[in-house]
Amino acid sequence: MAGCERRASHAASLAAARAALLALAALLFADTPACAQERPVDLELVFSVDASGSVDSAEYRLQLSGIAAALRDAQVLKAIADGPIGAVAVALVVWGDAILPKDASRWFLISGPGEAEAFAQRLERFGRREYGSTGIGDGIAASIRHLDRNGYSGTRRVVDVSGDGRETPPRMTIDQAQAMARTRGVVVNGLAILNDDPELYAWYRDHVRTGQGAFVVTARDYRDFARAMLRKLIREIREEPPVAALPGGPAPPGRPNHGRRRRLRGGPQRRPQGRGIVPVFFGTS
Repeated sequence: MAGCERRASHAASLAAARAALLALAALLFADTPACAQERPVDLELVFSVDASGSVDSAEYRLQLSGIAAALRDAQVLKAIADGPIGAVAVALVVWGDAILPKDASRWFLISGPGEAEAFAQRLERFGRREYGSTGIGDGIAASIRHLDRNGYSGTRRVVDVSGDGRETPPRMTIDQAQAMARTRGVVVNGLAILNDDPELYAWYRDHVRTGQGAFVVTARDYRDFARAMLRKLIREIREEPPVAALPGGPAPPGRPNHGRRRRLRGGPQRRPQGRGIVPVFFGTS
């Protein structure tokens, strides 16, 4: 009789413990808006910045300060405010040698001047630990992975790559990075800095630019970077057609252009979404 009572007591204890675990799991994994729902934005944008050995300390700072200046510009803030949602999500990834881990910032929401200023200040304080060869393929791949599980759901997802050189012997080739972007519905745009390689525009056009509506702009040198970034960022936020596609608009280097510029009609075409989940190791900063 005593044995039956002990077994009944043990079974009751197990049932109580099981019920407690189920209650705890329900609390941990509840689909509450605070922990499970992604914030909608017009654009998820990663600034993917070259910090390889060809970029000295002053040039690295000119890239980050140029992005910061563009984000503070009234034209950019207006473009953000004019979007259907009126907000974008942005982050920074810094890359260099392919064998080194990449440095990345957290994600920032920008829907007004105060939030833009917070990210701009973070850029201006962002340290540098990347050097070595130009691992642009790995840099783009890391930037695409940084879009995973970021807490935002964007109408568009874009990686904005800037650099002054072509890929050196890679671990992940630029072609593999392009295939990764296409699979996930990520657009990759380029800003080619021409001071060391006047033909870099063509290489970025053929090997970096990826996805529907993707484009490349150029900066003559690092002192011209801020101007080029402002022009590029406005186009990315507004999802404007390439300037070179407009009759009479300025042609990219090496391409003739004829005719008068005309206003294009019709709204922008939305790109497909893709959200694979791949682990990535970033250095802290």
